[in-house]
Amino acid sequence: MANISMTEVPLICHAQSDSGGIEDIGVTFTRAENGEHLLAYRVSGEVSALEIPVQSNPDRMDGLWKSTCFEVFIGNFEDDSYLEFNFSPSRQWAAYQFASYRSKMVNLGIDAPIITVAQAADALTLMATIILPDAWQGRSLRAGISAVIATKTGDISYWAAAHPAGKPDFHHKDCFAVQLEARSAA
Repeated sequence: MANISMTEVPLICHAQSDSGGIEDIGVTFTRAENGEHLLAYRVSGEVSALEIPVQSNPDRMDGLWKSTCFEVFIGNFEDDSYLEFNFSPSRQWAAYQFASYRSKMVNLGIDAPIITVAQAADALTLMATIILPDAWQGRSLRAGISAVIATKTGDISYWAAAHPAGKPDFHHKDCFAVQLEARSAA
């Protein structure tokens, strides 16, 4: 029997953000025994009002958070280090490792995630499949799941499973609200 762990997470619009016509964002995080992690983000609402980057080659790119972008932050329970992954509807992506809160950021050397995007009149779905570095496999982890949603009028809203007090800050440990259990032997 396959050992698959699946978590469904609703994202909450930050109190200082206008939702921009978005009704809700839900994310399914699946952790498979082969080391793959699949994130499926589904945005529901006035999708036609969003600034959605045009699909392009799935290349590594910095600054994706300046437009509509989906993110996951993964930390462990042993130290303050964490990983950050950004996925754009353009299929561009970024991956970083931090030693501690916003400190000593380096590009994470990983294979490109597999990103697929589907859009309808009232929904945008982005699915990203990643494989964590070996040192992060088989451990209990915490995840901060989030999204930056930009509208064609230039407004930006910030969505996360949990927000810290004050301004939006996806790097803050209060955002790492989803616990991902280590895979157990099948």
